[in-house]
Amino acid sequence: MTDKRNHGAVNEHVAESNAVDNLRIFWLKHGKKVTAVLALVVVLGGGYMLYKSFVQKPRIEEALDKSFKAEEYFKKDSFNLALNGDGVNQGFIAISKKYSGTPTGNLANFYAGVCYVKLNQNDKAVTYLKDFKTGSKQIQQRAYKLLGDAYGDMGKGAEALDNYKKAAKEFEADQAACAEALFSAAYLAQHVLNNKEEAVGLYKELKEKYPRTQQGFDADKYLAQLGVYNVN
Repeated sequence: MTDKRNHGAVNEHVAESNAVDNLRIFWLKHGKKVTAVLALVVVLGGGYMLYKSFVQKPRIEEALDKSFKAEEYFKKDSFNLALNGDGVNQGFIAISKKYSGTPTGNLANFYAGVCYVKLNQNDKAVTYLKDFKTGSKQIQQRAYKLLGDAYGDMGKGAEALDNYKKAAKEFEADQAACAEALFSAAYLAQHVLNNKEEAVGLYKELKEKYPRTQQGFDADKYLAQLGVYNVN
């Protein structure tokens, strides 16, 4: 038994020695490269932290400050001033460009899109709303719905339908908004695209998912127009 233990210990020692030798050989061959890579990682990591602290953070704070007046004009329905500024304060167009890459610059795209929808300049609304992306599902849902409205007013039914369907699925916790988006999609499919199959499917989905909303209640009426009755 003792011989076996000694033999095992010798093998373990030999394995450790070989590992050390291999590491030494590797270091002799590649040590300079490894050191350079590690140094680069440290420099980049430190540089990123400095960038966040002294460039990105002040820029984010500046963007918030600059957007205050534009948001104030927006709340007052002064959409031209909200978009273009008043000669002293910047509007959402300038903010979206100057502060792109910041949360405020991104949100300025949304505000600009809404303003252009209100001004019935739907081609410009689409440009800004397409550039807007957010992790806030409720706001993203609203952006998709507005894109659907803008595309619809431009006569681009397929694009409108696609965005209405996106809006209906983006934030299902808001049943009223989802029902509205689904109804818009179904109505468009029925009356503009003349796609009976698509319309029937959307009205059925509306009735099944949101029966207690006004749109869900009305779904049977529109299904009947399409020749579909007694849908449970």
